[in-house]
Parts: sequence; structure tokens; C-alpha cells
Amino acid sequence: MDKAMDLGGFGVRRASESESDALIGIDTVAIEGDTGRQASIREWCREGLAVVAEDASGLLGYCVVEHTFFEQGFVTMLMVAPSARGKGVGRRLLDAAAASCTTPKLFTSTNVSNQPMQRLLQKAGWSPVGLLHGLDEGDPELFYLYRPRMPTQ
Repeated sequence: MDKAMDLGGFGVRRASESESDALIGIDTVAIEGDTGRQASIREWCREGLAVVAEDASGLLGYCVVEHTFFEQGFVTMLMVAPSARGKGVGRRLLDAAAASCTTPKLFTSTNVSNQPMQRLLQKAGWSPVGLLHGLDEGDPELFYLYRPRMPTQ
């Protein structure tokens, strides 16, 4: 996904390393001063793992897929700028993640308290597959699975 894909009013493309500060600027956790999140964003951009959605106004959101979860794809981060939420940006980023996945399974997770993300995942065809306690005290983590279409050989 090196070239932009036009997806209904906005495009999706790989982020450049120089865009890490702009991504920090739309990330609600990073912008509040979370230095760990800021460092992660810089690393994801440096490694070419971040994909962004943008329109003429600028960056709308980003998504990160890594392949370190039992050698399967894992959506490590999905963030949509507050001003762009509810406009299909998260869905398009998830669809781009699924389209670019090179493994038979693609996973992600979200907290039980994150109802908007759970609704998005269900609408996008992801299936709940497990619950993990102990990551965030009092807010278990729900895991989801998406099975991307693998090219036939």
C-alpha cells in the first residue's frame, strides 16, 4: 500500500517518517503528553508500519498493522481524529489493513469500555474471539479476529 487509495472523499496511504508529529497531533492520547505513545508513533512511522487516511484538510486518522502476534497480523493501533469520527475513516483504515494483511488471520483488541470501537469492528465483519483480564485494571481487553481473503495460488 505504497500508493494512495482513494476511498470516497479521502485517500489511504503509507505514512512517511516525517509525518510522525502530525500523527501525534491527531492522536488523543499522544497529544495529552503520553511520551510512550509519542515514541511508538515515531517508531511506527520510521518502520513504515503506519497507514494514514487524509483528505484536502489533512490527516484524518491512522492505523498500524504488525505481524508479531503469533506470526499473524495484528492491528496494534487505530486512531481517528475526533473531528473525523463517524465519517467512515476507521472503517476504511480497517479495510485497508485487511487488504494489506499477508497472513491468514488478522487480530485486534479493544477495551470492554470502548463501545464505539466494538461497534466498528462488528460492522466491519470482525468476530470476537476472547477476553483478557489484567492489562488495564478493571477494563478487560476484548480480542477480535478478521480472516482476510488470501490470494489463490
